[in-house]
Amino acid sequence: MNAFTLLPFIVLIAAMFLMTRSAKKKQQQAANMRNEMQPGSGVRTIGGMYATVKEVNEDTVLLDAGPGVDLLFAKNAIGAVLTDDEYNRIVHGIEHDLKSDADIVPDDASSLTETDESDSPAAAASDDKAVDLGKKDAAEDDTDAAEAAEAKAEDEPKKTDGDSDAK
Repeated sequence: MNAFTLLPFIVLIAAMFLMTRSAKKKQQQAANMRNEMQPGSGVRTIGGMYATVKEVNEDTVLLDAGPGVDLLFAKNAIGAVLTDDEYNRIVHGIEHDLKSDADIVPDDASSLTETDESDSPAAAASDDKAVDLGKKDAAEDDTDAAEAAEAKAEDEPKKTDGDSDAK
């Protein structure tokens, strides 16, 4: 055998070694994360349920899923241990923001465009009667519709019963 026939086998063995090493590393990280759980920590199970750790045992975890709802899970069923901020954001909708309330953008732009001066042209225009940009008056609509129907009728050929032209 020459070196070129052995090369694919060597590459395959190296790839398998790297993949198993990566998988073992991820498993070790997950085990460390599960071992570091403490009562009061927020967790997400592998099924997607969010709960608070109530008690940690050797192979199991007692979770508080809500008022009066305690669930016993295997430690392997814990998918992630969340930080307090992340847990509160997801479960309770509480955003922990270090910025002041002055930096919050309002829901509408009215507070951004208001001015104290009522002498400006925009303020004067806002006092005028509102301009209707919708449909025309009903009387104009009826005449326009009638004219359009007459024009269409003139363009179309007259219909006959067919007997007079056939003979």
